[in-house]
Amino acid sequence: MKTYERHCALFQSSVGVTIKQSLKRCIENEIVLTKFVLTSSENSRGDMQPVSLTPLLRTIRDERYMLGKELCIWGIQLSNQDIANLALLLELDGRTTYPFCSLEIIHTVIDAWSVERLGVALPVSNLRSIVLDYTKFGDKGINGLVSGLKGNRKLLTLSLCYCNLGPESGTELGPIMAQTAICNLYLNGNNLQCLGALALIKPIAVYANNLARDKETNTMKFSNATGHQMHEVGKGLNVHSAASGMNITSETRRSNTTESIIGKKKKRKGTKKRKKNPEIGSWLVKLHLADNGIDGRGKGGQNMVLEFTQFLIYLIKYSEHLIELDLDGNAIGELCSADILDALKERLNEKMPNLNIKVTYQISSETFGSIFKNGKKSKSTRKKKKKTTK
Repeated sequence: MKTYERHCALFQSSVGVTIKQSLKRCIENEIVLTKFVLTSSENSRGDMQPVSLTPLLRTIRDERYMLGKELCIWGIQLSNQDIANLALLLELDGRTTYPFCSLEIIHTVIDAWSVERLGVALPVSNLRSIVLDYTKFGDKGINGLVSGLKGNRKLLTLSLCYCNLGPESGTELGPIMAQTAICNLYLNGNNLQCLGALALIKPIAVYANNLARDKETNTMKFSNATGHQMHEVGKGLNVHSAASGMNITSETRRSNTTESIIGKKKKRKGTKKRKKNPEIGSWLVKLHLADNGIDGRGKGGQNMVLEFTQFLIYLIKYSEHLIELDLDGNAIGELCSADILDALKERLNEKMPNLNIKVTYQISSETFGSIFKNGKKSKSTRKKKKKTTK
């Protein structure tokens, strides 16, 4: 506490009330402080100095406090130097590492240079989640962020809501989403329009479609191979005598045992590959695109809306990972909404995981109600585990 107050005085910054309260509470309860929340809303008097980020970063470094997990910066005015100091703290290549896994910077304006500097720190950080809502860096800043996301194997959640992103940002984010570990993407309140939204989901939808086709092809091959083997075994049993049939049965059992062992090995290998897949593939679980101007008024008109819907249908029908889709506030029209409903029904018929989907209310009440009904989460009852008696 004294170190933090000293740095606040040195940099002419007000002491963050939320930081002070959190420290006192942890000291009194003898618990570890893992979440730092720094906000400017606590300043009600105009004659007070604004809260600054640098004193907190300096305190963490001076105390070598390595137990922090979440860093939240809400409404604080940030300079390029502040972002540079933050990036250095997040990077894990120094003598002392500070393994923060979650970063939130919201309700403050940061420029393209700051976003690019954070992008440089991403590959060498421990971040699993990054939220930059209401930072308004625009399309110019997205390039620097995307460069740091290439080949990402750690970051799982990315939120860029209300950041003034246009169609160009969708074009930049699309290929990244198909090749990284990100599974939760929040882009509400931007202006991607149909062009940017299409560029965003197209690589993901194509990937999901290809996976479904490969799965269907492998199932057919397995079915044909199994039928052929059973036919050959039955054919051999009919040729030999009862005495030799006993030997054949023995050999068949050995063969089946060998095949089962080989099958288990293949299954184990397949399981290992499955664990690695989310690191390099497209495993989108939550996609939020509310209020993004996805309608017929942008470039391409209604034809672009239809094309976007077509790839969205692929995603709905074939993605086994997607469980949440938010399209609220986008006037996609009755025809596209009906296509989405049909895809949702087909998904349910294939017994795929439930998809919680939101669409605009600017369609017929019948279609809206049907989408809500088919997309709501199922109320599954959990079976109680029986207590084992020793």
